[in-house]
Amino acid sequence: MASDQSLKDLQWFLQTIKDPQQKTLNLHNISFFVISGNTSHCHEETETSMNINITRDNLSYLCQIFIELATTLETQTSLRNLEFNGIEWEAELLQSLGLLLDNSSQIKQLSFRQNRFSEECLIELSEILRRNAVIREVMFMESSIGCIGATLLASALEVNDSLEELQIWEDSIGSKGAEELSKMIEANSKLKLLTIFDSSPITATPLVSAVLARNREMEVHVWSGDHKRDRSSKAVEFLPEDNTLRIYQIDVSGSCRVAGALGLNTTVRSLDMTGVKLKSRWAKEFRWVLEQNRTLREVKLSKTDLKDKAAVYVAAGLFKNKSLQSLNVDGNRFGGVGVEHLLCPLSRFSALQLQANITLRSIAFGGPKTKIGRDGLTAILKMVTTNETITQLAIHDDEGLRPDDFITIIKSLQKNASLRRFSLQGCKGVRGERVLQAITETLQVNPWIEDLDLSRTLLQISGMADGIYQRLGQNGKTDEPETDSLKDMPLTEPKSCRAFFCGQEYAGKTTLCNSIVQSFSSSKFPYVEQVRTLMNPVEQAVRTAGMKIKTLKDEDTKISMWNLAGQHEFYALHDLMFPGNGSASFFLIISSLFRKPNNKEPKTPAEVEEDLQYWLKFIVSNSRRAVQQCMKPNVTIVLTHFEKIGQQSQSFQATVDLIQRLRDKFQPLVDFYPTVFTVDARSTASVSKLTHHLRKTSKTILERVPRVYQLCNDMTQILSDWRSENHNKPVMRWKDFGELCQVKVPSLRIRSRSDNKEVVETRRRAIATCLHNMGEVIYFDGLGFLVLDCEWFCSEVLAQLIRLEVRKQSTGERRDGFVSRQELEKILKGSLQRQIPGMSSKVFENLDAGDLVRMMMKLELCYEQDPSIPDSPLLIPSILEEGRGKPQKWPVNTTDCVFAGRHLQCDDSSHMFLTPGFFPRLQVHLHNRVMALKNQHGATYSLEKYLIAITINGIYIRVELGGQLGNYIDVLACSTKSLTETLRLIHQLIVPAIQSLCHGVILIEHVIRPECVHNLTPPRFRRTQFLSLLQLKQALLSVPAESMYDYQHTWDSVLDSGKTVLGAGFDFARDLLSDDDFREVLQRRYHDLFNLAQELQVNSPETAESSTVSSVTNDLDKVDPSFGGIAKGVEAVLQRLKIIEQEIRDLKQEIQGLRYYEHRLLIQLHHKVNYLVNYNVQMDERKVPNMFYFIRAENYARRLVTTIVPGMAALRLHMLCEFRQEMHVVDDQTGCDVMQIDNMAVKCLAPYMSKFMKLLTFALRIGAHLAAGMGQMIPDLSREITHLGGSSVMVGAAGAAAAGAIGVAALGRSRASGSRDIQQQELRAAQQWIVDFLRDRRCSTGKDIADKFGLYRVRYRDDGYIAWICKRHMVTRAHEVIQVPL
Repeated sequence: MASDQSLKDLQWFLQTIKDPQQKTLNLHNISFFVISGNTSHCHEETETSMNINITRDNLSYLCQIFIELATTLETQTSLRNLEFNGIEWEAELLQSLGLLLDNSSQIKQLSFRQNRFSEECLIELSEILRRNAVIREVMFMESSIGCIGATLLASALEVNDSLEELQIWEDSIGSKGAEELSKMIEANSKLKLLTIFDSSPITATPLVSAVLARNREMEVHVWSGDHKRDRSSKAVEFLPEDNTLRIYQIDVSGSCRVAGALGLNTTVRSLDMTGVKLKSRWAKEFRWVLEQNRTLREVKLSKTDLKDKAAVYVAAGLFKNKSLQSLNVDGNRFGGVGVEHLLCPLSRFSALQLQANITLRSIAFGGPKTKIGRDGLTAILKMVTTNETITQLAIHDDEGLRPDDFITIIKSLQKNASLRRFSLQGCKGVRGERVLQAITETLQVNPWIEDLDLSRTLLQISGMADGIYQRLGQNGKTDEPETDSLKDMPLTEPKSCRAFFCGQEYAGKTTLCNSIVQSFSSSKFPYVEQVRTLMNPVEQAVRTAGMKIKTLKDEDTKISMWNLAGQHEFYALHDLMFPGNGSASFFLIISSLFRKPNNKEPKTPAEVEEDLQYWLKFIVSNSRRAVQQCMKPNVTIVLTHFEKIGQQSQSFQATVDLIQRLRDKFQPLVDFYPTVFTVDARSTASVSKLTHHLRKTSKTILERVPRVYQLCNDMTQILSDWRSENHNKPVMRWKDFGELCQVKVPSLRIRSRSDNKEVVETRRRAIATCLHNMGEVIYFDGLGFLVLDCEWFCSEVLAQLIRLEVRKQSTGERRDGFVSRQELEKILKGSLQRQIPGMSSKVFENLDAGDLVRMMMKLELCYEQDPSIPDSPLLIPSILEEGRGKPQKWPVNTTDCVFAGRHLQCDDSSHMFLTPGFFPRLQVHLHNRVMALKNQHGATYSLEKYLIAITINGIYIRVELGGQLGNYIDVLACSTKSLTETLRLIHQLIVPAIQSLCHGVILIEHVIRPECVHNLTPPRFRRTQFLSLLQLKQALLSVPAESMYDYQHTWDSVLDSGKTVLGAGFDFARDLLSDDDFREVLQRRYHDLFNLAQELQVNSPETAESSTVSSVTNDLDKVDPSFGGIAKGVEAVLQRLKIIEQEIRDLKQEIQGLRYYEHRLLIQLHHKVNYLVNYNVQMDERKVPNMFYFIRAENYARRLVTTIVPGMAALRLHMLCEFRQEMHVVDDQTGCDVMQIDNMAVKCLAPYMSKFMKLLTFALRIGAHLAAGMGQMIPDLSREITHLGGSSVMVGAAGAAAAGAIGVAALGRSRASGSRDIQQQELRAAQQWIVDFLRDRRCSTGKDIADKFGLYRVRYRDDGYIAWICKRHMVTRAHEVIQVPL
């Protein structure tokens, strides 16, 4: 009944839409159907949907309905969709529809199902769509619009910019129609969806090509086939939301056309052509796509029947591709050639070659029809071992590779740190216990593999893969707690020792090395005839170019003889090769008794002395560079060509005497072997004793030096094996070293993905550094490679760097010393190739000229002119020319210029000097410092061979090297700034740079006569025109206060051949010193007087004023007792205080606010230190030093022992210099070994050490100079400091300022001493232990203590106290102490 009510007559429908009062209809959808019955009617399906059924005879009603709807659209505002089913359109009917659509602004969708259009109607429909701007979707289904309809629709949509969806189902528009639609796509950018169902897939090609070529964000679906027979299938699909293009079927020409459209496309990220049959013709087009496209990320070409030629084209595209990340080519028909080409852009064939493609992350190949073969296997191995970017590798369904082949592939993964997922799905060769074992071993070495797919393999089917998956889970976690990266590495005695053969050219070092090698071999084979190495005079005259290294094996000890080049041009390299701290090494100084081996001119004793003294100074100077020296250098003297001279010769006896004098002179600094060897370097019999000495000394040295990591001895053999396998590679890249550690050394292996990689890298760098110190490799941190062939590196590479003939080979000669980077690299490469013809073809595979340039910059052998420019020219100091003959003058010379100079003299020039390599490195180092300044203000920097000229912020500075063997450096300055600003720049920039490169060599600062600086007087005339800065300050302190500003220093005149070069003159002290220096003198003078007033107990109202003066002083440097016996009245003292106060204010009012709390702390600390040093003086008269400490060698550094427990071993006892207020570590102190700490030692020393270590740490924290040189050894004892300073005196600067000086002083006076002070019984017990220990070690006399600890017993002149002080204080404070021998 309800259905009958819903059937209504068409008249009712017309009447309803005509009547404006009817509000019942709210139609959204109207569907029109042509029926075969006799009665037309309408059917209301829902409240918003109406079906109108019209017989063929009543089609005229449609026109009436369209017209009525068009005229009543004001009441039918909700109408959205019109659907037409089975209608045969006529022109009149279509025109009425056009009227409706033209007047409607709401109808969005038109659907035509099984309609029929004449050509005239199609033209009319296209005109409707052309002018319509409302309709969003049009669909034709089984309407047979054909090619003509598609053409007309395309012409309409070219101008229509509102239609978003076009669907043509079950029609055959043909290739022509598809071409017309493609033209429409090129013009129409608003269409969002295009769906075509055609009988032929050929229609897909032009459509999708247009979409791709114009980069349209249009969803495309193209189907083909016979829908009625259910044989339809999809041809093409493009989804803009995920940027994926899938092609299911397409012909060859169509695939090439699509490939051409992809070249410059930016909308496709993923291309899937799985199953499409492709030819090499398509691959040729696709190569261009890979080269040009920048957005394609994923390509799937599985089962596309690609053959070798097609694979070659794809591989060629990968060479230039910069965007593709995933490539699947499994299931194809190419063979080993295709695999080889495909993997070529992903592989490196030498260490210096760059990987062609670095963006591809995943690649899959294989299949039953893919014949990988031997060539393919080789390519896979090369790719796996050299690629650094592939994270996912898949070999699917392979049937050709055997289990042994897969074992090789799997083991090669041990050296790969980038691969995360590896799939061998369906491979028949993945079977058996051996494959399982190879996988297990690889997973133990390589923790980075996260997934290993073995599905459908026999290994997985048999259940043997379960353990592998468990291991993969373990690789993702680690249960071991983090520990110190180096602490758990075991130590052992080193097994290699170096003997450095030092000597001038023609000394016979090379011949001696050869004879020692032969003598060594003869001692192992007694039947070998003792022969003399005969050399004709021509051979004798040939010098060895560069350093040479020969190696001997004595049981388990390796002895390397390093023949240092004797030519002067190589001297700058000797510093680089000098053994590091704690290295097992000793020195043979070889001197010939003749000037040249091919003549009979003997050397004079003075010439021999000059040779020996140079090398002794060189050894001592470089040995002192170590921050903490564990042992004195061992030196043996060898005289060659002895066979040509008689022992009774007077000249020879004089030579023997001078050698003895040199031994006496250097004995405190060098451990001499008592015998001087005199040999015929050509005779194995003559050098047999020397050979025995080498073997014996090597074993002794190895027992004495600090232990090395056990891994170093193991790593030596591993590197030797690697070297034998790669004989043409003298250099190992750091990456290769890491891979070798990962595979061969379990303790240097990254065990899981969550391991701290940086900790393992720290271990590896520590091992490399240790091997460098042992002489096994040459390694400089930051360069990225290790040198395994040390002889090649020293004799060829470094020698070529020093001897570069840049000026001759440079095409564009530059007199300023600069050479372009490219030109330098060209010269370096050419030089090395000439020098190593047997190795040149391979050496540059893992070391290029650019590496050598970076090494030169790292070693400060050159610097860049402008670091901000990539190819900035380089300056090499070794090619600089001397500036002799050039006029020397300042760039400015006006009346307001200030001239200042400082003369830095080597303190112990009789034993040390600035080595030949010092000044070239200073030239580079100082340049780098200047260029790193933030306030350069256009700084300029120029060099000559022995000169550095700097202009910075208006100050002109010259740094000159001078003196025999480089004994001093002069720093001269000219400036329009004040003297203080000029000297501040020197002391803040120039002097620190110099001191940073001359470790261990003490430079004493002197003031140069300003007139010499003004006139740039030659160095030979300045020898007497400088004054010690310390002496000048002492002189100021010795004059009355009122005369300090008027103090003058008088200069002597300088004569040259009776002619006056410099006349006598004088300068005021205030013109020689900066404000900072003068203020320091004033403060020291003030403090002396202030303490004198306190000692005399002056009680006067004016003392309050003197207290006020103290509130504006800086750090108090002196708190020791005042001078006794000074008979001056109270009034004179007070008057003196007033004068000094006024002078301080007049000099410069820069004295900062009171730091009174530090003053109080310093007083407490110094009193404690004085108590430690001077307790019980009357009883034992200070027969031994009191201030001792223990150190332990750790990782080639020395660490302070702060607590002791029974059983501790391998400690070394050291003593501090006890000079009051300047206690410090004695750098060259040998110390005394303590084999083991027993219970008695702990009982005696523990209380003293605990509190003394706290005292030292606290002193460092507040800036007191009580333990200079110990800062690197003292650990963090901040918790103990809080106990030591647990009083209200320890307040901050802000608190002190708020409380005021008087309040703080009151707090200080109320402080109790506390129970944490070191008690006398504790001191007595510790002192007695020291006395007994030193007596047991036969070190009880003053000479013994001086030899082992470098300390001398003195008495202070002022208070009579005894102290043990170092040699430096003995010299610099000689006026304060008197030596009291024991």
